[in-house]
Amino acid sequence: MDDFVLSEEIRQALDAGKPLVALESALITHGFAYPANVDITRRMADAIRAHGAIPAVIAIWRGRTAVGLSEAQIEALAADRTAVKVSVRDLPLAGVRGSHGGTTVAATALLAHRAGIRVFATGGIGGVHRGHPEDISADLPVLASTPIVVVCAGAKSILDLPRTLEYLETWGVPVVGWQTDEFPAFYSRASGLPVDVRVTEAAEVVRAFRAQRALHLSQGLLVAAPVPVEDELPAAEIAPLIERAVAEAEAQGVVGKAVTPFILARLVALSAARSQRANESLLLNNARLAAQIAAAWD
Repeated sequence: MDDFVLSEEIRQALDAGKPLVALESALITHGFAYPANVDITRRMADAIRAHGAIPAVIAIWRGRTAVGLSEAQIEALAADRTAVKVSVRDLPLAGVRGSHGGTTVAATALLAHRAGIRVFATGGIGGVHRGHPEDISADLPVLASTPIVVVCAGAKSILDLPRTLEYLETWGVPVVGWQTDEFPAFYSRASGLPVDVRVTEAAEVVRAFRAQRALHLSQGLLVAAPVPVEDELPAAEIAPLIERAVAEAEAQGVVGKAVTPFILARLVALSAARSQRANESLLLNNARLAAQIAAAWD
Protein backbone atom coordinates (compact mmCIF):
# COMPACT_ATOMS: atom_id res chain seq x y z
CA MET A 1 0.00 0.00 0.00
CA ASP A 2 2.28 2.74 -1.29
CA ASP A 3 -0.33 5.44 -0.63
CA PHE A 4 -0.47 4.56 3.09
CA VAL A 5 2.02 5.43 5.80
CA LEU A 6 1.71 2.78 8.49
CA SER A 7 3.37 3.27 11.84
CA GLU A 8 5.74 0.46 12.77
CA GLU A 9 3.44 -0.66 15.58
CA ILE A 10 0.45 -0.91 13.24
CA ARG A 11 2.47 -2.68 10.54
CA GLN A 12 3.69 -5.28 13.02
CA ALA A 13 0.20 -5.73 14.48
CA LEU A 14 -1.31 -6.31 11.04
CA ASP A 15 1.40 -8.81 10.16
CA ALA A 16 0.87 -10.66 13.43
CA GLY A 17 -2.92 -10.58 13.25
CA LYS A 18 -3.26 -8.65 16.51
CA PRO A 19 -6.57 -6.90 17.32
CA LEU A 20 -6.72 -3.31 16.12
CA VAL A 21 -9.25 -0.51 16.54
CA ALA A 22 -9.31 2.46 14.19
CA LEU A 23 -9.97 5.96 15.53
CA GLU A 24 -11.00 8.99 13.50
CA SER A 25 -9.08 12.27 13.55
CA ALA A 26 -11.82 14.77 12.66
CA LEU A 27 -12.53 14.48 16.38
CA ILE A 28 -9.08 15.97 16.92
CA THR A 29 -9.22 18.68 14.26
CA HIS A 30 -12.89 19.69 14.43
CA GLY A 31 -14.56 17.88 17.33
CA PHE A 32 -12.92 19.22 20.48
CA ALA A 33 -10.88 22.33 21.20
CA TYR A 34 -7.20 22.06 22.11
CA PRO A 35 -6.06 20.53 24.48
CA ALA A 36 -9.28 18.58 25.16
CA ASN A 37 -8.90 16.97 21.72
CA VAL A 38 -5.54 15.50 22.69
CA ASP A 39 -6.81 14.36 26.07
CA ILE A 40 -9.87 12.48 24.78
CA THR A 41 -7.86 10.82 22.01
CA ARG A 42 -5.24 9.67 24.51
CA ARG A 43 -7.92 8.36 26.88
CA MET A 44 -9.63 6.43 24.08
CA ALA A 45 -6.29 4.92 23.04
CA ASP A 46 -5.56 3.94 26.65
CA ALA A 47 -9.01 2.34 26.98
CA ILE A 48 -8.43 0.31 23.82
CA ARG A 49 -5.07 -0.95 25.05
CA ALA A 50 -6.56 -1.79 28.46
CA HIS A 51 -9.06 -4.09 26.75
CA GLY A 52 -6.57 -6.02 24.67
CA ALA A 53 -6.35 -4.16 21.36
CA ILE A 54 -4.11 -1.61 19.67
CA PRO A 55 -5.41 1.87 18.71
CA ALA A 56 -4.79 3.21 15.22
CA VAL A 57 -5.53 6.90 14.79
CA ILE A 58 -6.07 7.58 11.09
CA ALA A 59 -5.43 11.00 9.56
CA ILE A 60 -4.00 12.85 6.59
CA TRP A 61 -0.43 13.80 7.40
CA ARG A 62 1.29 16.14 4.95
CA GLY A 63 -1.05 15.02 2.20
CA ARG A 64 -0.69 11.27 2.77
CA THR A 65 -2.84 8.77 4.64
CA ALA A 66 -1.30 7.95 8.00
CA VAL A 67 -2.48 4.92 9.96
CA GLY A 68 -1.29 4.97 13.55
CA LEU A 69 -0.35 8.51 14.53
CA SER A 70 2.33 8.93 17.16
CA GLU A 71 1.78 11.01 20.31
CA ALA A 72 3.79 13.82 18.76
CA GLN A 73 1.74 13.73 15.56
CA ILE A 74 -1.54 13.79 17.51
CA GLU A 75 -0.31 16.82 19.45
CA ALA A 76 0.74 18.59 16.26
CA LEU A 77 -2.51 17.78 14.48
CA ALA A 78 -4.55 18.97 17.46
CA ALA A 79 -2.78 22.32 17.54
CA ASP A 80 -2.85 22.88 13.75
CA ARG A 81 -5.62 25.37 12.99
CA THR A 82 -5.05 24.97 9.25
CA ALA A 83 -5.86 21.24 9.24
CA VAL A 84 -8.83 20.48 7.00
CA LYS A 85 -11.78 18.19 7.55
CA VAL A 86 -11.42 15.23 5.17
CA SER A 87 -14.34 13.15 3.97
CA VAL A 88 -14.30 10.60 1.15
CA ARG A 89 -14.58 13.16 -1.64
CA ASP A 90 -11.56 14.99 -0.22
CA LEU A 91 -9.24 11.98 -0.17
CA PRO A 92 -8.07 12.32 -3.81
CA LEU A 93 -7.31 15.99 -3.13
CA ALA A 94 -5.16 15.36 -0.07
CA GLY A 95 -1.96 15.00 -2.07
CA VAL A 96 -2.65 18.21 -3.95
CA ARG A 97 -3.25 20.15 -0.76
CA GLY A 98 -0.27 18.59 0.97
CA SER A 99 -1.63 19.62 4.35
CA HIS A 100 -2.77 17.85 7.50
CA GLY A 101 -6.36 16.66 7.68
CA GLY A 102 -8.77 15.11 10.14
CA THR A 103 -10.64 12.17 8.65
CA THR A 104 -14.39 11.92 9.20
CA VAL A 105 -16.31 8.74 10.02
CA ALA A 106 -16.75 8.04 6.32
CA ALA A 107 -13.11 8.55 5.38
CA THR A 108 -11.81 6.72 8.44
CA ALA A 109 -14.04 3.69 7.87
CA LEU A 110 -12.94 3.46 4.25
CA LEU A 111 -9.24 3.89 5.02
CA ALA A 112 -9.33 1.51 7.98
CA HIS A 113 -10.84 -1.18 5.79
CA ARG A 114 -8.25 -0.59 3.07
CA ALA A 115 -5.52 -0.90 5.71
CA GLY A 116 -6.91 -4.23 6.92
CA ILE A 117 -8.51 -3.05 10.18
CA ARG A 118 -11.87 -4.64 10.96
CA VAL A 119 -13.18 -2.49 13.84
CA PHE A 120 -13.62 1.26 14.15
CA ALA A 121 -14.77 3.23 17.22
CA THR A 122 -16.37 6.64 16.89
CA GLY A 123 -18.86 8.84 18.72
CA GLY A 124 -21.98 9.17 16.59
CA ILE A 125 -22.36 8.62 12.88
CA GLY A 126 -23.69 11.26 10.51
CA GLY A 127 -27.03 10.81 8.82
CA VAL A 128 -29.94 12.63 7.22
CA HIS A 129 -30.18 16.26 8.32
CA ARG A 130 -33.32 17.61 9.95
CA GLY A 131 -35.50 19.56 7.57
CA HIS A 132 -33.13 18.84 4.68
CA PRO A 133 -33.67 15.20 3.59
CA GLU A 134 -31.48 15.80 0.55
CA ASP A 135 -28.51 16.50 2.85
CA ILE A 136 -27.17 13.05 3.63
CA SER A 137 -23.85 12.45 5.34
CA ALA A 138 -21.23 10.52 3.40
CA ASP A 139 -21.07 8.23 6.44
CA LEU A 140 -24.21 6.43 5.27
CA PRO A 141 -23.18 5.40 1.73
CA VAL A 142 -19.76 4.39 3.06
CA LEU A 143 -21.41 2.14 5.67
CA ALA A 144 -23.48 0.66 2.85
CA SER A 145 -20.39 -0.24 0.83
CA THR A 146 -17.55 -0.87 3.29
CA PRO A 147 -17.24 -4.14 5.26
CA ILE A 148 -16.17 -2.91 8.69
CA VAL A 149 -17.60 -2.99 12.20
CA VAL A 150 -18.41 0.56 13.35
CA VAL A 151 -19.09 1.07 17.06
CA CYS A 152 -21.01 4.25 17.82
CA ALA A 153 -23.60 5.77 20.16
CA GLY A 154 -26.12 5.83 17.35
CA ALA A 155 -26.40 8.85 15.09
CA LYS A 156 -25.93 12.38 16.35
CA SER A 157 -29.23 13.46 17.91
CA ILE A 158 -29.19 16.72 15.96
CA LEU A 159 -30.12 14.64 12.88
CA ASP A 160 -33.33 13.12 11.52
CA LEU A 161 -33.01 9.71 13.17
CA PRO A 162 -36.02 7.96 11.56
CA ARG A 163 -34.83 8.91 8.06
CA THR A 164 -31.27 7.93 8.95
CA LEU A 165 -32.39 4.46 10.03
CA GLU A 166 -34.59 4.18 6.94
CA TYR A 167 -31.54 4.85 4.76
CA LEU A 168 -29.52 2.19 6.58
CA GLU A 169 -32.37 -0.31 6.19
CA THR A 170 -32.81 0.45 2.49
CA TRP A 171 -29.11 -0.06 1.82
CA GLY A 172 -28.81 -3.22 3.88
CA VAL A 173 -26.73 -2.04 6.84
CA PRO A 174 -27.55 -4.13 9.94
CA VAL A 175 -27.97 -2.08 13.12
CA VAL A 176 -26.99 -4.06 16.21
CA GLY A 177 -27.94 -2.77 19.65
CA TRP A 178 -25.35 -3.34 22.38
CA GLN A 179 -27.42 -4.47 25.38
CA THR A 180 -30.33 -2.39 24.08
CA ASP A 181 -33.43 -2.84 21.93
CA GLU A 182 -33.53 0.84 20.96
CA PHE A 183 -31.32 2.89 18.71
CA PRO A 184 -29.35 5.30 20.91
CA ALA A 185 -29.65 9.01 20.24
CA PHE A 186 -26.05 10.03 21.03
CA TYR A 187 -26.54 12.12 24.20
CA SER A 188 -29.63 10.06 25.08
CA ARG A 189 -29.81 6.33 25.63
CA ALA A 190 -33.05 5.81 23.72
CA SER A 191 -34.76 7.26 20.67
CA GLY A 192 -37.94 5.18 20.57
CA LEU A 193 -36.65 3.58 17.37
CA PRO A 194 -35.82 -0.16 17.26
CA VAL A 195 -32.52 -1.77 16.32
CA ASP A 196 -32.41 -4.89 14.16
CA VAL A 197 -31.11 -7.18 16.91
CA ARG A 198 -29.87 -6.94 20.49
CA VAL A 199 -26.52 -8.48 21.48
CA THR A 200 -24.83 -8.84 24.85
CA GLU A 201 -21.46 -10.36 23.96
CA ALA A 202 -18.65 -9.24 21.68
CA ALA A 203 -18.52 -12.70 20.14
CA GLU A 204 -22.06 -12.20 18.80
CA VAL A 205 -20.92 -9.15 16.88
CA VAL A 206 -18.04 -11.12 15.40
CA ARG A 207 -20.40 -13.92 14.33
CA ALA A 208 -22.73 -11.45 12.63
CA PHE A 209 -19.84 -9.80 10.78
CA ARG A 210 -18.51 -13.17 9.66
CA ALA A 211 -21.98 -14.10 8.41
CA GLN A 212 -21.98 -10.94 6.29
CA ARG A 213 -18.63 -11.86 4.79
CA ALA A 214 -19.73 -15.46 4.13
CA LEU A 215 -22.67 -14.06 2.14
CA HIS A 216 -20.28 -11.76 0.21
CA LEU A 217 -22.24 -8.68 1.28
CA SER A 218 -20.54 -5.32 0.90
CA GLN A 219 -22.13 -3.52 3.83
CA GLY A 220 -20.60 -2.71 7.18
CA LEU A 221 -22.06 -3.64 10.55
CA LEU A 222 -23.21 -0.82 12.84
CA VAL A 223 -22.98 -1.52 16.57
CA ALA A 224 -24.97 1.03 18.56
CA ALA A 225 -24.03 1.37 22.24
CA PRO A 226 -25.93 3.79 24.51
CA VAL A 227 -24.08 6.48 26.42
CA PRO A 228 -23.40 5.34 30.01
CA VAL A 229 -26.47 6.06 32.13
CA GLU A 230 -24.64 8.31 34.60
CA ASP A 231 -23.68 10.74 31.82
CA GLU A 232 -26.87 10.66 29.76
CA LEU A 233 -28.72 13.79 28.74
CA PRO A 234 -32.36 12.61 28.50
CA ALA A 235 -34.18 13.50 25.30
CA ALA A 236 -36.60 15.79 27.13
CA GLU A 237 -33.65 17.91 28.30
CA ILE A 238 -31.51 17.98 25.19
CA ALA A 239 -34.28 18.27 22.56
CA PRO A 240 -35.14 21.95 23.17
CA LEU A 241 -31.45 22.84 23.21
CA ILE A 242 -30.96 21.09 19.87
CA GLU A 243 -33.93 22.97 18.40
CA ARG A 244 -32.43 26.25 19.55
CA ALA A 245 -28.96 25.41 18.19
CA VAL A 246 -30.40 24.31 14.83
CA ALA A 247 -32.43 27.53 14.61
CA GLU A 248 -29.33 29.59 15.35
CA ALA A 249 -27.38 27.79 12.64
CA GLU A 250 -30.08 28.50 10.08
CA ALA A 251 -30.43 32.12 11.17
CA GLN A 252 -26.68 32.64 10.80
CA GLY A 253 -26.54 30.91 7.42
CA VAL A 254 -24.26 28.11 8.57
CA VAL A 255 -24.16 25.44 5.85
CA GLY A 256 -22.29 22.33 4.68
CA LYS A 257 -19.48 20.90 6.75
CA ALA A 258 -19.75 23.76 9.24
CA VAL A 259 -23.26 22.84 10.44
CA THR A 260 -22.47 19.92 12.73
CA PRO A 261 -19.46 21.54 14.47
CA PHE A 262 -21.47 24.72 14.98
CA ILE A 263 -24.44 22.94 16.54
CA LEU A 264 -22.29 20.73 18.76
CA ALA A 265 -20.36 23.76 20.02
CA ARG A 266 -23.58 25.63 20.77
CA LEU A 267 -24.90 22.61 22.68
CA VAL A 268 -21.82 22.67 24.91
CA ALA A 269 -22.59 26.28 25.80
CA LEU A 270 -26.35 25.81 26.13
CA SER A 271 -26.03 22.70 28.31
CA ALA A 272 -23.34 24.13 30.59
CA ALA A 273 -20.86 21.60 29.19
CA ARG A 274 -23.05 18.59 30.04
CA SER A 275 -23.18 17.66 26.36
CA GLN A 276 -19.38 17.57 26.22
CA ARG A 277 -19.22 15.31 29.27
CA ALA A 278 -21.75 12.98 27.65
CA ASN A 279 -19.75 13.07 24.42
CA GLU A 280 -16.52 12.15 26.21
CA SER A 281 -18.26 9.38 28.15
CA LEU A 282 -19.75 7.74 25.09
CA LEU A 283 -16.47 7.99 23.18
CA LEU A 284 -14.65 6.12 25.94
CA ASN A 285 -17.44 3.57 26.21
CA ASN A 286 -17.33 2.94 22.46
CA ALA A 287 -13.55 2.60 22.51
CA ARG A 288 -13.75 -0.06 25.24
CA LEU A 289 -16.47 -1.97 23.41
CA ALA A 290 -14.65 -1.80 20.06
CA ALA A 291 -11.52 -3.23 21.71
CA GLN A 292 -13.53 -6.10 23.17
CA ILE A 293 -14.99 -6.85 19.73
CA ALA A 294 -11.58 -6.70 18.04
CA ALA A 295 -10.13 -8.99 20.69
CA ALA A 296 -12.99 -11.48 20.26
CA TRP A 297 -11.69 -12.62 16.86
CA ASP A 298 -9.96 -16.00 17.10
